[in-house]
Amino acid sequence: MQSATIDLAKALISRPSVTPADEGCQQMIGERLAALGFRLETMVFEDTTNLWARRGEPKDGKPLFCFAGHTDVVPPGDPADWDTPPFEPTLKDGYLFGRGAADMKGSLASMVVAVETFIQAHPELPFDIAFLITSDEEGPFINGTKRVIKTLEQRQEKIDWCIVGEPSSTEQLGDVVKNGRRGSLTGDLSVHGVQGHVAYPHLASNPVHSAAAALHQLATEQWDHGNQYFPSTTFQISNIHAGTGAGNVIPGRLDVQFNFRFSTELTAEQLKQRVASILDEHSLDYHINWTLNGPPFLTEPGTLVNAVTQAISRCCPYTPQLSTAGGTSDGRFIAPTGAQVVELGPVNATIHKVNECVKASDLDLLTEVYVACLQQLLEDETNKPC
Repeated sequence: MQSATIDLAKALISRPSVTPADEGCQQMIGERLAALGFRLETMVFEDTTNLWARRGEPKDGKPLFCFAGHTDVVPPGDPADWDTPPFEPTLKDGYLFGRGAADMKGSLASMVVAVETFIQAHPELPFDIAFLITSDEEGPFINGTKRVIKTLEQRQEKIDWCIVGEPSSTEQLGDVVKNGRRGSLTGDLSVHGVQGHVAYPHLASNPVHSAAAALHQLATEQWDHGNQYFPSTTFQISNIHAGTGAGNVIPGRLDVQFNFRFSTELTAEQLKQRVASILDEHSLDYHINWTLNGPPFLTEPGTLVNAVTQAISRCCPYTPQLSTAGGTSDGRFIAPTGAQVVELGPVNATIHKVNECVKASDLDLLTEVYVACLQQLLEDETNKPC
């Protein structure tokens, strides 16, 4: 007999909610939360559907715990490349296959069932519980969590603790908890020259040649040395283009796209200033557009980190490792409000891949861990000195 978590995960996976589509996933989740006393608020911004569900009223002044996640998934690619249809959830050899199984419909199912289990045992709580669910995490991340948080901030509705269900685990469920993420800053650089014939270089100015030394300096610069939570800041060129396609034309412009993944040792403004200083040092004629995809954030050991660590230790025969490695998540929009934020979810080995899957028993275990997190917060709040 399948568990309630697996049943819900399968129901969610069966809906082809490729960004920014939700395909009714949030309605399915909302109906179950409404039955628990959650007040549902659908926030639609442009092409993105978001769900904010809260059990309890802000005016009561209780701290707020939030589960955050996304119903959208990345495209599956050619279904013929899959062993089973990507939107037909399939249990095979102890694994649940389907697009979103690990990232992150499995986590959403575990969250919902965990809250159902917890509230049944503890209908009266010293803290409120909320869900923040978007359909715009895998896409441009403009009209999803970012807009919901802005709305909540405008009405002074604050999240105190938040677990994001991103697949944080590496080898086994709960072995890694993300208690922060590096910042992401993208630069789109255009270096201007003078187009001309390759046989008459004195009548032209090649921006590839003039920018080469500056790009080398940017690529070899030691931006910082990181700290106890973050590795050193990195700089990577991701795209570069110049030329008309003809072999006898000196290009008139060089376009370079690069990205910083940066620690809390630096701010985005400091990075921008240092890049400009290096480019100016090489006397380049350039223009640069910046996109801050998200600042770095860190949740140091405290109420939430301790609760999650103890919950995993209760349910698993190991203590999780805290990490800030990897890409970005919607936690970057929640943490700046002052919330304590961690990411805890399934093993990430197959995310965004063909034949994405998650161990079925891991989803049941994740449900237990989420319940234990809530239980630990309850104990902490109950035993807190008056």
